[in-house]
Amino acid sequence: MRTLRSAGSRLRVPSGLPREVYVLGLIAFCVAVGFGVLVPVLPVFARSFGVDNFAVGAVVSAFAAMRLATSPFCGRLIDVLGERIVMASGIFVVALSSGVAGVSRSYAQLLVLRGVGGVGSAMFTVSATTLLLTSVEPGIRGRATGFYQAGFLLGGMAGPAIGGLLSAVSLTAPFFFYAGTLAVAGTVGLVLRARSVGVVAAALPVVPFRQVLRDRRYQAACITNLAQGWTSFGVRSTLVPVLVVEVLHRPTSWTGIAFACAAVVQTIAVGPAGRFVDIVGRRPAMVAGATLAGLSILAVPFAPNVWLLIVALCLYGIAAAFLGTAPAASVGDAAGGRGGTAVAVFSMCSDVGAIVGPLVAGLLADSFSYPAAFAVGAALLLGAAATSTRMPRVGVREVERAA
Repeated sequence: MRTLRSAGSRLRVPSGLPREVYVLGLIAFCVAVGFGVLVPVLPVFARSFGVDNFAVGAVVSAFAAMRLATSPFCGRLIDVLGERIVMASGIFVVALSSGVAGVSRSYAQLLVLRGVGGVGSAMFTVSATTLLLTSVEPGIRGRATGFYQAGFLLGGMAGPAIGGLLSAVSLTAPFFFYAGTLAVAGTVGLVLRARSVGVVAAALPVVPFRQVLRDRRYQAACITNLAQGWTSFGVRSTLVPVLVVEVLHRPTSWTGIAFACAAVVQTIAVGPAGRFVDIVGRRPAMVAGATLAGLSILAVPFAPNVWLLIVALCLYGIAAAFLGTAPAASVGDAAGGRGGTAVAVFSMCSDVGAIVGPLVAGLLADSFSYPAAFAVGAALLLGAAATSTRMPRVGVREVERAA
């Protein structure tokens, strides 16, 4: 115990984010840029094989489905090989499969290769998040997660624009660009030496997963991640583009404008959100973030014009900044020094929401109305907020006392 206390005392006053966080942020940016590059061309490339829209959707779903199927095994793989090796290997799997997908000769080849990419994506996501959470002391987990998320957000904004330009060259050029950016990210991951993991993780208790499952912080984080995955991918990404065209009678370009505004707001908010999570606490951040997300997404189908729609989506972006940092920090608090399995299950919750959410949202919109589809997503977020009220308030001082 004395060792833990002395180690904890050395970590109480953070002088700044450690080098590993900046490297992981760079890797996140490269991965997100590459993924975003494929957004404008992947459906078109799939259609070039003469398939219908359902088959096009299957190419997108195969990536997410294989992520979900692979995630349960990533925790054990991390225990055997370590976070850094699993992270770099996962990135190279996605890079190789994406490069080969660009020269696919049939739809079946493209479908299989996208599924293989999902396997690598799961390896990267779980190991990178685990490395991030165990590379920093608890008092700066929110800020570290915020910086990491900012890398994804910036890459996600730049990627589609680059993809649009590359698609003018050829439909396959974005695949090779994606493979190249991932190769860079994987190389950076291999040379990353997790210096802080040995210090920080050793100062934290290794908590059995059964105990983690009973922790209210972890339960609230998983429920929030499920609700966020459901609403962000199932409701927002699926129905807002249709809402803009069919209800507000605006061209599809306005969907891009609305999403871009929300992404910029979220990127600006993610830094302050991370500081709030560390200074004020995880619980108030999750309660406030989920409540604001629920109310703002509920308002979207009632927006009388595109301007108020953009305002509602920007408010959702602010909420998403809190929901992208506080739950992950809570997982780190609950899981202790090694959280591979805990992070994998946490990641799976978002994947389940992202897979089931679009189907249920579309069914509700067809059978009832757009407000009904949005209301289910809002209810999940408000339920997550209610669940978060049961968790202990964890800020810097509380984490220090726990250590």
